[in-house]
Amino acid sequence: MSHPVIAVYPGTFDPMTLGHEDVVRRATQLFERVIVAVAAGHHKKTMFTLQERIEMAREVAKPYPQVEVESFSGLMRDFVVSRGGKAMVRGLRAVTDFDYEFQLAGMNRSLMPDVETVFLTPSDKYQFISSTFVREIAVLGGEVDKFVSATVQQRLAEKVRSLGRD
Repeated sequence: MSHPVIAVYPGTFDPMTLGHEDVVRRATQLFERVIVAVAAGHHKKTMFTLQERIEMAREVAKPYPQVEVESFSGLMRDFVVSRGGKAMVRGLRAVTDFDYEFQLAGMNRSLMPDVETVFLTPSDKYQFISSTFVREIAVLGGEVDKFVSATVQQRLAEKVRSLGRD
């Protein structure tokens, strides 16, 4: 009896964009189980709390029964190994992502020789979207509806309003 192949898709997801969502959808076509691993984000200050980022990821993952959302802190390797992951999914937007991702994949291969890094590219219309851009546009009062789902857009608007009050 073969075990389901588990893939882990790690990220900060601050917030989750349509590009991330597209990568999740593509991963579900390749793997029996996909774990979206939301990083606690110790290395960078996030706009959304860990709990908010988990909730957004869960909303986005609703249409895909084989997707689970969990948080992790510490080494990605420990998380992947503890969940029985055989693949780590990474989204690649452009050549600029590739150099960093290639180095990361090399490091991860030495840390977890049994886990393959799989690069997925989002649909053309999402190639240029990044969470950083989305946050900046939202803070400046711009329209982000082409870059994030309706639920994420709503949360962004609320977050920007709350930041304005501080």
